Amino acid sequence: MTATPHTPITSGLDQRVELDVSGMTCAACASRIEKKLNKMPGVQATVNYATERAVVLGLPPDKAADAVGVVQAAGYDAAPVVEGEEGQGYADRVKMLRNRLIVAALLTVPLGDVAIVLALAPQMRFPGWQWVLLVAALPVVFWSAWPFHKAAWRNLRHGTTSMDTLVSLGILAAFTWSLVSTIIGAEDTTGYWLGYGIAPAGADTLYLEVAAAVTTFLLGGRYMEARSKKSARSVLSALGKLAPSTVRVIRDGGEVVIPIGELKVGERFGVRPGERIATDGTVVMGSSAIDTSMMTGEPVPREVTEGDPVLGGTINTNGALVVRADRVGAHTQLAQMAATAEQAQARKASVQTMVDKVVSWFVPVVLVIAGLTLAGWLIAGGGPRAAFSAALSVLIIACPCALGLATPTALMVGVGRGGQLGILIKGPDALEASGVIDTVVLDKTGTLTTGEMAVEAVHGDAGALALAASVEEQSEHPLARAITARAAADGVLVPRASDVTAIPGRGVVGAVDGRRVLVGTPELLRGEGIAVPREVSDAVAAASASGRNAVLVAVDDAIVGRIEVADTLKASAVEAVARLKAMGLRTVLLTGDRRAAGEAIGAEVGVDEVIAEVLPTDKSAVIARLQNDGRRVAMVGDGINDAAALASANLGLAVVSGTDVAMKSADIILVRRNLGVVPDAIALARRTLRTIKGNLVWAFGYNIAAIPLAAFGLLNPLIAGFAMSLSSVFVVTNSTRLRRFKPGR
Repeated sequence: MTATPHTPITSGLDQRVELDVSGMTCAACASRIEKKLNKMPGVQATVNYATERAVVLGLPPDKAADAVGVVQAAGYDAAPVVEGEEGQGYADRVKMLRNRLIVAALLTVPLGDVAIVLALAPQMRFPGWQWVLLVAALPVVFWSAWPFHKAAWRNLRHGTTSMDTLVSLGILAAFTWSLVSTIIGAEDTTGYWLGYGIAPAGADTLYLEVAAAVTTFLLGGRYMEARSKKSARSVLSALGKLAPSTVRVIRDGGEVVIPIGELKVGERFGVRPGERIATDGTVVMGSSAIDTSMMTGEPVPREVTEGDPVLGGTINTNGALVVRADRVGAHTQLAQMAATAEQAQARKASVQTMVDKVVSWFVPVVLVIAGLTLAGWLIAGGGPRAAFSAALSVLIIACPCALGLATPTALMVGVGRGGQLGILIKGPDALEASGVIDTVVLDKTGTLTTGEMAVEAVHGDAGALALAASVEEQSEHPLARAITARAAADGVLVPRASDVTAIPGRGVVGAVDGRRVLVGTPELLRGEGIAVPREVSDAVAAASASGRNAVLVAVDDAIVGRIEVADTLKASAVEAVARLKAMGLRTVLLTGDRRAAGEAIGAEVGVDEVIAEVLPTDKSAVIARLQNDGRRVAMVGDGINDAAALASANLGLAVVSGTDVAMKSADIILVRRNLGVVPDAIALARRTLRTIKGNLVWAFGYNIAAIPLAAFGLLNPLIAGFAMSLSSVFVVTNSTRLRRFKPGR
């Protein structure tokens, strides 16, 4: 899989049309539509088969009907994307395929058994047995298989072919042969292949189990594909849910609630405690702590006051703010992340693309061979019945059932086994990428670490922790929670504080037993007239250099202690990184946190490289830079700030503790909390990919070897159908071996 350098979408946002496209059955369909759209003057179009969406840049929204017309002229359906109604088309398609698959499966099993028994055991036949089987096959051939027939007819009208063409022809040919043979009462006089004797009368006239089996197997594959595609584009709606739908704008001295789309650059709006900030802007009044963990990866809320920038989608935790809007709509950081994730997903390829490319020439070649077989037998004087039988054998034996099963069956078993191990593989993209990655990029906060602050060390007087916990007891700040949790765990008796006042960005001041207690930064203490010795300042700086947050505890005018707090490393992190390196993978720690904190964690877990202080929109750029350097990158993360990077990477893995967006941006979701699941996931994906490749090699080889035998009349259609079924059984059996996959220890 070749990495495509990532370029954020920064142009064409105001001249952009998005279409939901329906009717595509393979990657060739997307390519066909894309070529048609790009012939429109002045536009640049991309069509994503995985998400069934077309993005047309350079076309005004009021001209969307022109793009819809082009898609419809190509034989497909399209409609402009309607926000808020996303996903219904997918749900309808999955339900439609499921219903058709159920009917086909319920009828195929008894139909196949009865047809073979009655065909080969004349003594068990009853009057009109052929007609009973024909009637039973009707729902499968004409209702369950309708999606294949519909696609084949569309291709025919536009002079193209696909796998659906051969599938439809094979199903209809088998049914038609059975119907005609039943009507004219033809009998076999040539015998089985390699002299197995003359078939009982009527044995080679019914190939209904072939038509039913092809329909059922291929519907199963199409159903699996549809379910996978349904979740491919959900990152867009999940990202969109972060942004508020309304904003409390300040006009004429009061607050007016308006839709977010009506907010203009330069307007001021209010943000109350607990609310999400509506858009990117600058604080013009008030101070508060902003929870930016979903956007920057910082575990500690960032203190902001007048003049500080804030991001749309982040959460105001404890103070009222007035913010001036600096960027709105598509220009906000959150919107850019959504656009980046969409563009990254649009460039992804799947293993099935190779099958689609082969089928693009394989189908016409098979049709030509079938036609030549029919003509050749007629010219050679073999008679209409022998000629049609040989041509039908070519269609049946060449029907790419095994090709259609190669990917979905291995994927189904691999995904099932992964589910048992806490590994959710979302589709073939992950498998393809797993085979080529050489670098694993790991997010720090929430991935290698727990994302929760904890007290690492307490220095100074024995009562320092109790005093600090007393003034921090009512605070929800992560540092305060860490201090009070440590005091509770140590069984420390915490006195009650009074007159507690929080100083934004510096700490907290209160009274305990008549004494003034301060807990915070050296700047807080100096501002309150307390001298901070040089050795204390050096200790605070040293703690910061090692990735810890140090707070000082002072009583009245003297410093009595120092408490160091840090994000805690997951117990399984070191072993997981070691296993990744043992697999020959380079490990990189990528974080939005301070460089000191990142390097401290990196040294502790043993990664090869640390990249720190990276903004959310720059994370995907870092991935792109590694890819441009020739690296094939797997990204492991859990925050919304990782969403674009997860989608940009060759392989994205999201841990279960992460946000909804991160998981939907990823190719693989990791449910098991032990980080050993990361190397396990890569190993399972690689094993599944090898299985798919083995299936494809067998399927292609089978078709290439069997077609000449059928063309020369060495395969009775019944035997051809049986051989085709055996090919499918082999593929399924090979795939089930994935159940024996065992995770590393």
